[in-house]
Amino acid sequence: MMAKLTPKQTRLAALIGGFAFLALAAGLALTALEDNIVFFRSPSELAANPATPGEAMRVGGLVQEGSVARDGLRATFAVTDLAHTIKVSYEGMLPDLFREGQGVVAEGRFNGAGLFIADTVLAKHDETYMPPEVAEALEKSGKYNQPHPGKSQERAQ
Repeated sequence: MMAKLTPKQTRLAALIGGFAFLALAAGLALTALEDNIVFFRSPSELAANPATPGEAMRVGGLVQEGSVARDGLRATFAVTDLAHTIKVSYEGMLPDLFREGQGVVAEGRFNGAGLFIADTVLAKHDETYMPPEVAEALEKSGKYNQPHPGKSQERAQ
């Protein structure tokens, strides 16, 4: 026969059960999201530590001048951080603001030949914005000396 639990033991058991439930729910959520997590890497980071083929990631930088080639809905271009360059292939409609010399972020995977196959291409949305990851990668390259438009800047009054 089971002994009757005191109110203190009942609260402790409920508390432990609640924490176990939360831990289980968090574990299941993280497991479900694991395949959807995509990290940003710059061309210089990829040159120093190459990605494994098939690994999902985002790459960003500037669209290299003279690198865009279009064949119907297929486009190839190079993304640079002014120190290193990555060749990108994309099939689909490129954003209206996509052009050479502008900031871009491409999401996809490298194939076995070292070509980045993009699923999504994002272009900057106006003249003064650059994705923070792209701006930081360009600043780290040491060759980009323009002010970072994504950071707040003091206005002269």
